[in-house]
Amino acid sequence: MNEGMNMHFQKRRRDFLRGSVLGLGGMALNALTGCKDDKHVAKVISEAAEESNRPLVNPHFMPKAKRVIYLFQSGGPSQMELFDYKPKLYEMHGQEIPESVIGKNRISGMVSNQYSFPLAMPTATFSQFGANGTYLSEHIPHISSIVDDICIVKSMYTEQINHEPALIFTQTGNQLSGRPCIGSWLSYGLGSMNDNLPSFIVMLSKGGGDQPISNAAWSSGFLPSHHQGVQFMSTNDPVPYLNNPDGIDRMDRRRALDYIKGFNRLQNEVWHDPEVESQINQHEMAYKMQMAIPSITDLSDEPQHILDMYGEDVLKPGTFAHNCILARRLAEKDVRFIQLYHLGWDHHGAIAAGIRSATKMTDQASAALVKDLRQRGLLDDTLVVWGGEFGRTSFSQGRFTPESFGRDHHPGCYTMWMAGGGVKPGMVYGETDDFAHNVVKDKVHVHDFQATMMHLMGIDHEQFIYKSQGRRYRLTDVSGNVIHNLIA
Repeated sequence: MNEGMNMHFQKRRRDFLRGSVLGLGGMALNALTGCKDDKHVAKVISEAAEESNRPLVNPHFMPKAKRVIYLFQSGGPSQMELFDYKPKLYEMHGQEIPESVIGKNRISGMVSNQYSFPLAMPTATFSQFGANGTYLSEHIPHISSIVDDICIVKSMYTEQINHEPALIFTQTGNQLSGRPCIGSWLSYGLGSMNDNLPSFIVMLSKGGGDQPISNAAWSSGFLPSHHQGVQFMSTNDPVPYLNNPDGIDRMDRRRALDYIKGFNRLQNEVWHDPEVESQINQHEMAYKMQMAIPSITDLSDEPQHILDMYGEDVLKPGTFAHNCILARRLAEKDVRFIQLYHLGWDHHGAIAAGIRSATKMTDQASAALVKDLRQRGLLDDTLVVWGGEFGRTSFSQGRFTPESFGRDHHPGCYTMWMAGGGVKPGMVYGETDDFAHNVVKDKVHVHDFQATMMHLMGIDHEQFIYKSQGRRYRLTDVSGNVIHNLIA
């Protein structure tokens, strides 16, 4: 008897007990429902299992976007230095922030011993761009060139004031780790558009900073694990161990996978564990990626003028520019959700130098991605998102000098922008007060933003639910409204 047959016929004490519990449960259900037909009881159980946690597969309504490229700027970009022009800050530079402005807003522990909160003017000059004369900072000249293509949301706010919970909240809808992120939700709900590539891919750019970021941000949580983000490494070989070892050819790998799959199928007949299916899916995807990934990461076929558009770092693996052009190539291959993380926006001190450094690495490539998608006809059905986990304070943190002052975390208001995928181009939505400290018009909560993203992908966020451990979960938890004014 071979090992496969051994596994198939082996029944141990725990298998018997497990089967007995299920049998007793069926008898109890039979008694409670008054059903006398065992087949009917089995049908009731089966239908309940099918209805619970069934993938959406098809959208609730006609989507405007097929895929998402999310350019996450980790650390909290300062809205005053980039998008939210406030002349009052120049006028009141060095004066204490009015108590009526700071109000009851939360402040972090990093300024709890600070007794003075002087307003600090932006370390930038602003000019008007585009058909609507939108004010933008000198630090983002390339994004300024696409202002008529993007929708700027100035009225974002969140409930979290520290990096890890704020980032996790933005990505998963909850401040605690363990929930599925939006990429996993979309992978589970809408499935893959390319059988040879993962539906959810993550890239972290190097050189931005040392602010830690947890892989919980691209976790599948309680969803099947093959929906978690597949991380591309910041090296010449973005997917480790993808190549076959010496002496092993592709047919050897295929035979080995088929044999392992056979064992997994037999095991699944006993345990009915969805993670067994996830393992099978992951093995098959790795096999397919062996052929697909090299052609994606080989930029030798890119025209020089396209490479020049992304900037001088485009050929350096792991840079933000390199990851942006890979994101475009993955979008061409219909990867559902592409997540880029760039660290380096946490400027508690020397914000003038910090902002210059961060924008130098990200501004040109961010704009190039939008232009590249547009010229290839991909922008209409690709949603591009740019933003971080919160904003920065209008008052100074630390020693108040022209070059050394910084800004603390600020969840009360911050700015994000979107492009393509059904959003209104050339629009500025929301308004903050004269100090860019409080939202005064058209507030957009994180859950509202997530609900709007889901809507653009054809999903009703209130109806897209997964049951885990007795509770029904959704990305937007128990709140969130679609901001229809952002949608074209």
